[in-house]
Amino acid sequence: MDYHSLNAQLNLYAPDGSIQFGADLQATEAYMAEHVEPRRRHFASVAERLAYLVAEGYYEEEVLAQYSPEFLEQIYAEAAAMDFHFSSFLGAFKFHTSYALKSFDGAEYLENFEERTVMVALALAAGDADGALTLMREIVSGRFQPATPTFLNAGKVARGELVSCFLLRIEDNMESIARGINSALQLSKRGGGVALNLTNLREQGAPIKRIQNQSSGVNPVMKLLEDSFSYANQLGARQGAGAVYLHAHHPDILRFLDTKRENADEKIRIKTLSLGVVIPDITFELAKANEPMYLFSPYDVERVYGVPMTEISVSEKYREMVADDRIRKYTIDARHFFQTLAEIQFESGYPYIVFEDTVNRANPIDGRISMSNLCSEILQVSEASELNADLSYEHVGKDISCNLGSLNIAKAMDAKDLGRTVETAIRALTAVSDQTSIDSVPSIKRGNAGSHAIGLGQMNLHGYLGRERIFYGSPEALDFTNIYFYTVAYHAIRASMLIAKERGETFEGFERSDYANGSFFDKYIEREWVPETQRVCELFAGHHIPTQDDWRQLRSDVAEHGMYNQNLQAVPPTGSISYINHSTSSIHPIASKIEIRKEGKLGRVYYPAAYMTNENLEYFQDAYEIGPRAIIDTYAVATQHVDQGLSLTLFYPDTVSTRDVNKNYIYAWRKGIKSLYYMRIRQAALEGTEVEGCVSCML
Repeated sequence: MDYHSLNAQLNLYAPDGSIQFGADLQATEAYMAEHVEPRRRHFASVAERLAYLVAEGYYEEEVLAQYSPEFLEQIYAEAAAMDFHFSSFLGAFKFHTSYALKSFDGAEYLENFEERTVMVALALAAGDADGALTLMREIVSGRFQPATPTFLNAGKVARGELVSCFLLRIEDNMESIARGINSALQLSKRGGGVALNLTNLREQGAPIKRIQNQSSGVNPVMKLLEDSFSYANQLGARQGAGAVYLHAHHPDILRFLDTKRENADEKIRIKTLSLGVVIPDITFELAKANEPMYLFSPYDVERVYGVPMTEISVSEKYREMVADDRIRKYTIDARHFFQTLAEIQFESGYPYIVFEDTVNRANPIDGRISMSNLCSEILQVSEASELNADLSYEHVGKDISCNLGSLNIAKAMDAKDLGRTVETAIRALTAVSDQTSIDSVPSIKRGNAGSHAIGLGQMNLHGYLGRERIFYGSPEALDFTNIYFYTVAYHAIRASMLIAKERGETFEGFERSDYANGSFFDKYIEREWVPETQRVCELFAGHHIPTQDDWRQLRSDVAEHGMYNQNLQAVPPTGSISYINHSTSSIHPIASKIEIRKEGKLGRVYYPAAYMTNENLEYFQDAYEIGPRAIIDTYAVATQHVDQGLSLTLFYPDTVSTRDVNKNYIYAWRKGIKSLYYMRIRQAALEGTEVEGCVSCML
């Protein structure tokens, strides 16, 4: 059989009823032998290869010039000696299709996995030989995996940015709207997903220059942005992708949601732009009491309070704004609003949801968080820009960029030195921030330069739990998740403190943060955080779990030296990098034991859950079987140790009702979840489409 046919055997049970995992490994070997090796360009030596790639314009000479020829020979030899092999066909296919450097005509492969990793390590280490070796080992071993933009682009001449995504705020004037669209184009062509906050824009029918009923509202701006993202992409390597967020108490909220209805008029329908809604506590309270839900004109709110609506806590000011006759307001039924949210999610999977007050209560940084990103895990403060009529900057504000990478929980736990792995990852992500300066969008440049914000993520939680024969969502699983994220938080903060100490520099505004005044550390010092189950004690044997004394010392060190990174953790959905790293995605359960993907001309490709075998299948229940509550519980224990957010997708059977969905909104909000990503509904197989002996035949 060819590699495609061998991979397809994963979806057919063997005669004894077992899943044919061996066929996928055979497919991987066949793919490498039949497809990759014949197309791989070989060189007589490392020096010859690097000279060719620099001379032909593939590699950045400046990166390699920071190291001696002897060291380059050493790091490439050590990487090769680690004897890396892909653990699945899809991992090998994804790497060679999406990441490996190819000749300009696409005919030859110029990198294998180890060579791509070395170039990433050399670029991020910026001349630090020991740092490059350490980072290379963490990536090749599978303990740390940079996000797609970093792993794809680092060290290449023809490349986009190393940054995963960007967040922009738009203010209530034409100049800001125009700048926002231009910034979206500039960032999208460089390969990043872009989210924009539309909350401050005046609603449809609001006055312009005191003339009533002139504003067109937010929907036309959404159309402009959707067309912009369709037009701009990173040399075809990554399609442009955008999201827009709107506050639940904005008067255009229902029109905003209606753009995702299946039967929406084509003039308003939004097809490719993602939607997000920002919901404060007061909205839930109004629905519980069955009170009218007031929507407030951002134009009037800014006139009355002197700041944009995003700078106002609607929960705190709600009754005051209701009573203020200077603020134009509208009413809808609060329960109808939540019903509409559920209906739109049924039809489209959108909107994402940010629980505004939960986010801001947990925020250790001075300022307000008013939106998230394309994957709903980035939660950072921003600052408005002021623009002149020619779109030049009167004042450059602070917008947000996301520098991401994730640990493989299983490999990190296996290594027995979690602290070193976390510190290496923090330093690598900090390098992404340090090496990024996007002049075309000054607010992004200033925000990144001042915050040094990063987002260390996690993946392979379900794979690890299944391997250790622990059911996802069980008391042992929740205990593990709690202690793991607790330990990572300690090491991440410590690493940022060490960088600040080495450089004599902190993030902008550190002195106004909860880190500086010490209050952030109270929850770790006032009580002891230890495993509650014997199984988790066993899993952490050999790992040091930070003690209260460790936290006291860290609080003292941070007070003395500061922290270099404003933000440290964010858990993304980890798509492609999960496959090449052979991990279950993020920290949610698997969607299927054998995942089916459509990969271009190749068609259907099958992917087995990481660490799943015929002997431990029972521990790999899929997300639809596990149900939303166990997923929310898992994310809730992790969230308390993550300064930003976590991409949380909820999975439902096809029997789910809007009432069920609304109950889970409330449950997630009460459990302290900061944001919700997609909602997925399992589609029942059509009658007659089941295939006998098929593992995953829900069509």
